Amino acid sequence: MNFAKAHGLGNDFILVAARDAPSPVAPWARRLCDRHRGIGGDGVLLHEPAPDGIRMRLVNADGSEAEISGNGVRCLAALAVRGGWAPPEHVVHTVPGPRRVRVESLGGSRFRVGTDLGPPILATASIPVALEPARPLLVDHPLEAAGRTVRITALSFGNPHCALLLEQPAEDALIAVLGPALERHPFFPHRTNVEFVSVTDPAQVRARFWERGVGPTSASGTGAASAAVAAILAGRANRHLRVVCDGGTLEVEWPEGGSVFQTGEVEILFEGEWRA
Repeated sequence: MNFAKAHGLGNDFILVAARDAPSPVAPWARRLCDRHRGIGGDGVLLHEPAPDGIRMRLVNADGSEAEISGNGVRCLAALAVRGGWAPPEHVVHTVPGPRRVRVESLGGSRFRVGTDLGPPILATASIPVALEPARPLLVDHPLEAAGRTVRITALSFGNPHCALLLEQPAEDALIAVLGPALERHPFFPHRTNVEFVSVTDPAQVRARFWERGVGPTSASGTGAASAAVAAILAGRANRHLRVVCDGGTLEVEWPEGGSVFQTGEVEILFEGEWRA
């Protein structure tokens, strides 16, 4: 089985043609993602051609499946362009729907990719969260988790997100406690990704991540977009801003009433053959 390894700001993926994936896929993906006995990665991206680009399926490191990954979309888009499977502007088809991308080569193995992530899903019934009656928006909502009350903003980009606005960047210990508690909180029937967000100034936020099915990650594409949206909804950030992650910076723009557009770098690290 041939594979490629790529990362977006340290959020890394193993990219494999869908036809090469065995069934069941979960134990195979867990083994590939193992950082000591496998290739190592936050997830496996299965891909196949589409008439206007490429189609992807994401399997997390724990074997669960996710609807979309912003960094994964960018990694796959870059690989498709480098491999000649798609032009610089094409569509990556994900479970929530098509995502249009624009790929720019930076030389060698590095690429800069812009992605139209679509409008954020803000209605509670569509995220979804367990809240009755449903609301069109959930901002600064109190929630009990890990023995404390936190205030969250919930939204979705086809995958559920829970953002906490903090005064200071979250420390590892806080993420280790609240991340898993919120990921599996009954308030989120499909589990959730968690963003720990601090606003540096109106043009920049700092974000750290606990990803559903993975754990702490150095970056998250849809997580960075969710961090930006949460800060904008709170009235603390501009609609065009930088999101500083542990692994680097993503640019996010959310025009009022429009789609979220995100730009960031990815790197195709290497290609190989898995023989196990």
